[in-house]
Amino acid sequence: MARRKAFHSLRDFLTYLDREGELLRITAPVDPHLEAAEIAVRSMREGGKALLFENIIGSKYPLAMNILSSDRRVELSIGEDPNELGHKLINTVEQLMPPKPSAIFSGIRSLGKRLIAARASNVHSSNRLDLPNKLSELPILQTWPDDGGKFITLPEVFTYDPRTGKRNLGMYRIHVYDEITTGIHWQIQKGGGFHYNVAEKMNIPLEVAIAVGTDPATLLATISPLPENIDEVLFAGFLRGEATKMTRGKSLSIAVPAEAEFVLEGIVAPHKRHIEGPFGDHFGHYSHAGMYPVFDLKKITSRPDPIFAATVVGKPPMEDKWLGDATQKILGPLAKLMHPEVRDVWAFFEAGFHNLLGISTNQRYGKEAMKTALALVSDGQLSLTKCAVVVDEKVDNRNFRAILRSINDHFDPHYDVIIIPKVPLDSLDFTSYTMNLGSKMLIDATQKYDSSASGGSYPHRKVNEFVLQTGREVAELSNIDSRIIEYQVYEDTLLVVKVKGAFYATENAAKKTENEFEAPTATIGSQVLQKLIAPEMTKHLPRGVKIVATVSEDVDLRSDMEVLWGVFTRFDAARDVFFTATRLERSVPVYEGLMGIDATWKIGYPNPCVMDEEIVTRVDNRWKEFGFI
Repeated sequence: MARRKAFHSLRDFLTYLDREGELLRITAPVDPHLEAAEIAVRSMREGGKALLFENIIGSKYPLAMNILSSDRRVELSIGEDPNELGHKLINTVEQLMPPKPSAIFSGIRSLGKRLIAARASNVHSSNRLDLPNKLSELPILQTWPDDGGKFITLPEVFTYDPRTGKRNLGMYRIHVYDEITTGIHWQIQKGGGFHYNVAEKMNIPLEVAIAVGTDPATLLATISPLPENIDEVLFAGFLRGEATKMTRGKSLSIAVPAEAEFVLEGIVAPHKRHIEGPFGDHFGHYSHAGMYPVFDLKKITSRPDPIFAATVVGKPPMEDKWLGDATQKILGPLAKLMHPEVRDVWAFFEAGFHNLLGISTNQRYGKEAMKTALALVSDGQLSLTKCAVVVDEKVDNRNFRAILRSINDHFDPHYDVIIIPKVPLDSLDFTSYTMNLGSKMLIDATQKYDSSASGGSYPHRKVNEFVLQTGREVAELSNIDSRIIEYQVYEDTLLVVKVKGAFYATENAAKKTENEFEAPTATIGSQVLQKLIAPEMTKHLPRGVKIVATVSEDVDLRSDMEVLWGVFTRFDAARDVFFTATRLERSVPVYEGLMGIDATWKIGYPNPCVMDEEIVTRVDNRWKEFGFI
């Protein structure tokens, strides 16, 4: 798919979408408090168009949403399929190592002006207007009922390292406190947070520019998991095929995007914190409130007749599915540069991206797959991965059912699982009860080498005595425990069991402290789970099952997406993973039999994101008024 032009602004892209029949203009009045979010989510899940709200109550500015919430709009924004662009990028980089004239010319032919344009151009922007320093005049949304207030949800935050001058562009939600102050959610492993850390050590304020409403290439670059020293503005130029236009801020010494609809200029003072959150986030639950740096607004500038932009995150699928998938399709192949054995990596949006990573490898010696997994989950944004599964190169690691079949064929917990406690995790992960701290689980589901294979191996067992038994009498699980209300088996491998009373309730309440929660010790889910995976019970489970997971009543077992969300966002590997038998060999844990995962909701967990019924009913009644058929 070839696009007609490179887009340098949001309005240019919206005009193009309008011509392509990909934009719906909503002229009816819409409330920014919950109503706009409910409309956008419902339209997105129905495969709807990008939305332009032209009459937001309380603001004179229009609001764009669902800008890139479809594969077609993503392709229109960058001019081709992200998968194809990713393959071209890795092929070109591989040809340039080592550099040869023929390879350089081949790369230019392959990626053309994208490579040449991977730079920024400084321009004098005379069309930027000064606006009143009143955040209340902007159409800023509250997206979920229990949010801590209004949040800017598509902020593109520009910072510069105070020592080196290196730029970072990242997306961190902005919690509006009043007309001129906000919170800025610099969670761990974020470039802007690293710059602020440097500024704090120097005891100086950090200059910050927050752009809202940019061209799609800059938006995609903002959320891309690039290596720490790669400039996102340069990557935006590569995606666009033309240089990114930057100009000096009006009240700052740093450069800001010249074509942004709005730019909020200000500083973040050292050692200044304020409660930020809670916020309905992309794990599908509210993230807990915490102390975060404060942004002090100095100036708001805009283009003439500017358009605000926003998105909604929450229980998948949301717009971040298309944003995240596009960037990993483009950048995922680069993992091969550092790890030649890697064929592909894939973070599952259904699990909030960071909670489940599929890795396919060309394994060249015994347990190289586990070495690869350990390396990948220690690198950059992938260091926040909670669970990684490695499969052979011929297995589709982007297909969870294919991963399950590999687990069925090749996984034995005696050799093939590593649980790592006390490591950094995503700030949004709530399952360990301690912010930024949790545990990881790595699973090797690759075909194992025989002892005679070149490169050596380990003595892999042919039979797991707890799983492969004869004379099986499969039981009705509700007869084993009356709290089991429904169950489903996926690919003869994963048994998911829905448990009564395991939602908003456990038998041992957790106590909330200032910074953490005390984990309950015996949830209903873990009680049922340990009964199912006990040695005397495994013969009554469906043949071939290797993993049993208990989930809460709000998880729809008919939906693969819901199962991935309901399982992988709600367990801590070190606390909630069990096995039929566990013993120590020379202080090293050895696991046998079935793996069990208690993925039930637990006291101390934040609530899942659910819209108010009154808002749902209001949108139901006004659906045709908004222009939907």
